Amino acid sequence: MVQLAQEKCVVCRADSPHVSDEDIAELKPQVPDWELIELEGVRRLRRVFRFPDFAQALEFTNAVGSIADGEGHHPRLVVDWGRVTATWWTHKIQDLHRNDFIMASKSDKVYQHVSVISLQAGR
Repeated sequence: MVQLAQEKCVVCRADSPHVSDEDIAELKPQVPDWELIELEGVRRLRRVFRFPDFAQALEFTNAVGSIADGEGHHPRLVVDWGRVTATWWTHKIQDLHRNDFIMASKSDKVYQHVSVISLQAGR
């Protein structure tokens, strides 16, 4: 099985397929720290990432933003002191798409990387 973080997002249109319940059953275990929520009738993936300070939260936000730009798929990111809340969904279809799971996995990889750098720097 190819890891989600190694996949690339595909361009979505208004008629792109959303993930089925079967797809979610397959994909969700690959991003176990993400919660599946529904806001305003739209399914989304959400995770709160915790950091020891604002600088690292901002570093993480900028790294996820850079990857999102490269993939052409953008999250909602809320930055607070010591935490970032990331939410993924596909605006064009007003639902979840495989791209959202791919980007959640990529976000997890960024978090692992930022955490390792913090440990090495003694933060």
